Amino acid sequence: MAKRKRKRGRFWRGLLVFTMMAVLFAIGSIAGMVASYARNLPDISRMADYQPASSTRIFARDGSLLAAVYKENRVWVPIAQIPPIVRDAFVANEDHNFYRHHGVDFSSIVRAAYADLTHQQFQGASTITQQLARRLFLNDQVSMSRKVQEALLAIEIERYYTKDEILERYLNIIYLGAGAYGVDAAAHTYFGRSVDKLTLPQAAMLAGIVAAPSDYSPFANYTLARDRQRHVLERMVESGYIGAAEADAAYDAPLELTPERPTGLQGYRYPYFTTYAIAQLEQLFGTNVVEEGGLQVYTTLDARMQQLAQEAVTWGVRTAVAEGIGAHQAALVALRPSTGEILAMVGGAGFSLHNQFNRAWQARRQPGSSFKIYDYTAAIDNGISAATVIDDTRVSYPMGDGTDWTPMDDDNSYMGAITLREALTLSRNIVAVKLAERVGLDRIIDYAHRMGVTSPLEANLSLALGSSGVTVLDQAAGYATLANQGLHVDPTAFRMVKDSVGRIVLDDRFPQATDVVSAGTAFIITSMLEDVIKRGTGYPNAVIGRPAAGKTGTTSSFRDAWFVGYAPDLVAAVWLGNDDYTPMVESYGGNVPARIWARFMKAALAGTPPHDFPYPSDEIAKVAGCSRGGYEYYLKGTEPQTGCGGPIEAYGSENEGAERDFAQPQPTVPAGDASPPATIPPPSELPSAPADAPSPGDTPTPQRRR
Repeated sequence: MAKRKRKRGRFWRGLLVFTMMAVLFAIGSIAGMVASYARNLPDISRMADYQPASSTRIFARDGSLLAAVYKENRVWVPIAQIPPIVRDAFVANEDHNFYRHHGVDFSSIVRAAYADLTHQQFQGASTITQQLARRLFLNDQVSMSRKVQEALLAIEIERYYTKDEILERYLNIIYLGAGAYGVDAAAHTYFGRSVDKLTLPQAAMLAGIVAAPSDYSPFANYTLARDRQRHVLERMVESGYIGAAEADAAYDAPLELTPERPTGLQGYRYPYFTTYAIAQLEQLFGTNVVEEGGLQVYTTLDARMQQLAQEAVTWGVRTAVAEGIGAHQAALVALRPSTGEILAMVGGAGFSLHNQFNRAWQARRQPGSSFKIYDYTAAIDNGISAATVIDDTRVSYPMGDGTDWTPMDDDNSYMGAITLREALTLSRNIVAVKLAERVGLDRIIDYAHRMGVTSPLEANLSLALGSSGVTVLDQAAGYATLANQGLHVDPTAFRMVKDSVGRIVLDDRFPQATDVVSAGTAFIITSMLEDVIKRGTGYPNAVIGRPAAGKTGTTSSFRDAWFVGYAPDLVAAVWLGNDDYTPMVESYGGNVPARIWARFMKAALAGTPPHDFPYPSDEIAKVAGCSRGGYEYYLKGTEPQTGCGGPIEAYGSENEGAERDFAQPQPTVPAGDASPPATIPPPSELPSAPADAPSPGDTPTPQRRR
């Protein structure tokens, strides 16, 4: 008996020793494994410098969101800007012991293990800190080694960072479905508001999404999303954040979900302008910064004017089709001349998956006679008066290929001796070519570029008639220089750009102006362009019931038709045509383009009191007895002492160009702008000059800078 007891004792002692050795071995192995994992852990100090990819957000001038550009749709917000109700919803649902544990919640691990063994509803065991560690430093691979590293990292993170710092990073990096990363991007995506404006039911729905974003997004499965919302509200009650009655009321309250927005370019508001702005941002800052840098972009876009511009373009194309003109596209750009701000940009009759080409800035089309303003501006600015007389008679120029180029007008007629004012009013081609010959092509190109044309221009005489392609934006910028009293301001789509921490990295609110031509020159050209609308090729379609100046443009074979014009406060350029250069049917710039322009200008300026163009009395001399019995404007110092005209320019004969040899063949040139049958009112006296003081209006008198 005693012997058996001794044997039993030895057995149990041996078993105890073996068990202790096994436990020690296991502890040693685990300790060794933990030590091994600990040696290879990522450096958590990098978490303080972690800057995730953030969305660039683009806003209209009224603050409304135009677009978010991103690889990951995220807007980083400080924890102080995330309301407690949002924080509580996520903590209650994901880690109710968050403020009590030190990185790992062992009670949750035991509870999850028990639920798994007893086949109860699955319960997550990872804390918010563990989830953060996994997203920042690890991957989603399911393995024991990853879980050990995750736990160790969580403990280290809790040693070095506060709970608020941990929660801020977590709430800004989690994926919440529908392309939204972080609670603010999700708030905008699902509810059309920032995170600080979320209600309790909205916060609960967002917190419910995080477990399985592709399944629980209300855009993917509204019923499941509502179930998850109820679950989160119950967890908030259990955690003591809200009462049961409050949870019930929140579940019954309206969610105010936004309609699901399409992805890609069609999700942008006003995509023609917005895609242009994005292209300019990428040129300035690079694609990576735009997609990941979290820029806050405040643009110049006036949403009301953009809507009016799109309506005018759509109306114009429909009208052209209905009237059998055969035009299927149009474009419009509107600028504020004093600042260069692009207020509206419409690049086509409709933006779609198959129609994303922006004809306002990506297409270079022949401007026809709308280009003549650069010819005339160079002439006036260099002392040639608007009363100068040139013979509108046949002229030919030999070309390098042995043929002759004979510019003609649309009506195939000649008007004989005619002033520059009358020639521009009626858009006479031969006079424009003869004037260009006198002024010099290099000089005209220089004026065009300094006034705002960025497209390359070919130095041949047909340039005077608009043979080189330009963009609609080019023409708007060039005419804006005249509207701005000779000061050029580069067009801009931006007022201000801030980086992800709110520092201003681009400020266009106070643009610099370049003195291109004198205010007197700009006024004289403007007065000539006013005549175009009052009694020239722009009449009557471009009449808008207020002082305005403009010019028609029509190319040969009717491939392009333009109207570009301005009031003191607004410039707009309109193009009409076909993408494949198919000719239209007698589409003149003074017809549909002028009607599009007038329709837009009347609506856009409806709330602006009419006022005259500023009159620079210190630079202008008004001489009576000129211009068919009226009077004419001259730059001071160039006015005639007696009379007002001067001799007919000595290059009007039929064989005038016989001895000139232009080596480069002349491109196909515009046919002129005379619209058959043109109903032009009888010539009338020019309006009285306005007062010397600037007229009232919101266009400031610019300071001239060279």
